[in-house]
Amino acid sequence: MANKDPLAEIRKRIDEIDRAIQELVSERAQCAAKVAEVKQQQGETGHFYRPEREAQVLRAVMERNKGPLSDESIAGVFRQIMAACLALEKPLSVAFLGPEGTYTHAAACKHFGNLIESHSVSSIEEVFRLVEAGGANFGVVPVENSTEGVVNHTLDLMMNSSLTISGEVELRIRHNLLSREKSLADVERVYAHQQSIAQCRLWLDRNLPNAERIAVNSNAEAVLIARDHEQSAAIAGTMAAELYDMPILNPDIEDEPHNTTRFVIIGDYQAPPSGSDRTSLLVFAHNRPGSLFDLLKPLATRNISMSNIESRPSRSGVWEYVFFIDIDGHKDEAQVAEAITEIEQSSAMVRVLGSYPKAVI
Repeated sequence: MANKDPLAEIRKRIDEIDRAIQELVSERAQCAAKVAEVKQQQGETGHFYRPEREAQVLRAVMERNKGPLSDESIAGVFRQIMAACLALEKPLSVAFLGPEGTYTHAAACKHFGNLIESHSVSSIEEVFRLVEAGGANFGVVPVENSTEGVVNHTLDLMMNSSLTISGEVELRIRHNLLSREKSLADVERVYAHQQSIAQCRLWLDRNLPNAERIAVNSNAEAVLIARDHEQSAAIAGTMAAELYDMPILNPDIEDEPHNTTRFVIIGDYQAPPSGSDRTSLLVFAHNRPGSLFDLLKPLATRNISMSNIESRPSRSGVWEYVFFIDIDGHKDEAQVAEAITEIEQSSAMVRVLGSYPKAVI
């Protein structure tokens, strides 16, 4: 008598598990639809996205995770499930720096899932304008890179915007050299966003020292240009390579192996505490000795951690500056609220740009 095929038994069990998963996902979607009904009965007519709730769900998923899937992988699965359920309630419209295939687009998909109503725009200013005008529920903009530091242009736009930071997402940036050429020797021009050129400077110096480096508005735009011109290449991610059918000539050309960009989600939604939050402040300081010390002292005395501080010209007077400060905690928590009140007393003005869940993987 022949032995049973061990693969057949495993595949049978996989089929059983798949059916069970599908039934549970459908049940979850039905619950999500009921949530939407209750919200509508309570008078909510806008979007139903709640970043604090999503962050809590994903943290719980990772705490329960026992492998073999990584925390990032299992969280990604649940992000897509939540995105599909949310799309049943009401699809989210999200603006980002385009065209499609940019790292900002990838960050938007990582945070909101792939079922969003995408609004690809030509500049970071357009992201702000579209969300402010109500043309999109949220916008995704880069704010900080682990290699190049803060994105000053984004900070300057936040200074004059009424939008709130509703969330954040961190994206590991893996730069690839894309080209239809078969050899580096045939590449005479490299197109990319100026920050990407800077983040690959050493690799370009070593491998394409004579190639012209041309800065464009986005890496996806760089791919579109290089695709249509001979002896050209572009620096971009795998999403752009797949979207525009552009071969990867050399992968992972970034100088820093852990190159990561932090993006923030801008909109008009103010997230309540999620249990692990960050608060971003815009502080207009007095032009006097010790003013920065006075701003930071309320945080130190309450043991509130500050994760970032950047200064920008205020544009209201010569040598006057504003400070962008990121701190741990939510503005509605007692310690944070007290610190903000004390900072207000020693500054010209304080504006809370947003309290929001910290990035979940």
